Amino acid sequence: MTFPNQVVPCARLVEQGDPDRFRTVMAAPVDARAILFPLYALNVEVSRAPWVTQEAMIAEMRLQWWRDALEEIAEGRDVRKHEVTTPVATILSPDAARRLDEAVAARRWDVYREPFEDEAHFDRYLDQTAGHLMWTAAEALGAPADQERAVRSVAAVGALVAFLRAVPKLEEAGRIPLLDGTHEGVAALAGRIRMRLTTPRVPARARVALWPALGSAQCLKQIMHAPAMVANGTVPVPLVPWRLSVAALTGRAML
Repeated sequence: MTFPNQVVPCARLVEQGDPDRFRTVMAAPVDARAILFPLYALNVEVSRAPWVTQEAMIAEMRLQWWRDALEEIAEGRDVRKHEVTTPVATILSPDAARRLDEAVAARRWDVYREPFEDEAHFDRYLDQTAGHLMWTAAEALGAPADQERAVRSVAAVGALVAFLRAVPKLEEAGRIPLLDGTHEGVAALAGRIRMRLTTPRVPARARVALWPALGSAQCLKQIMHAPAMVANGTVPVPLVPWRLSVAALTGRAML
């Protein structure tokens, strides 16, 4: 079985812009790939929009373009032609399109240099970006609504690891990524997000949406005990090949 030709450009975008997620999709059943590649390609395009220019206005315009496209999908109107919007429009429900619009809006934090307002703002950023994406993917693959909170807890763990790995580069770019960048503050943040983790009970087909977070809970545990690795830029990549192989063979998600 092969996926539609219109998904191929999305697969290429994910391969180039998000190789970890690309590996998880290639380990998934083929029918799931036709859903995941367009969603993850959308995420690649949106997440990099604030970083391709130093002009805030241009970055805002790029994000607004995606918000307008998602609004077209949500309202059932003709959707602008694009290698990502065309396949995404066949996947998203109106509610899912509005949810991802909120994810795009959250990326405005990436455009500017202001710090997060408070703990709630930081948590909301993780949830609206990674949480919205993972839940949309899981929902599209058949996850029941009562598992949304658990799926979002997995997304937060994976997102925090990715965010902490990016801290040195964010600081080099003039951003203030952490509310408390001390070793104690980093350890407390890792512990707080990890403590919320709940393993979702979802159908096997939907478990592939969780795979981008494989190994992240264990990685946060390491950070709790050695928080200096964040400032040193030595946070390990949690998605190692053996974890993905185990998940693909057994269906177990080793978080």
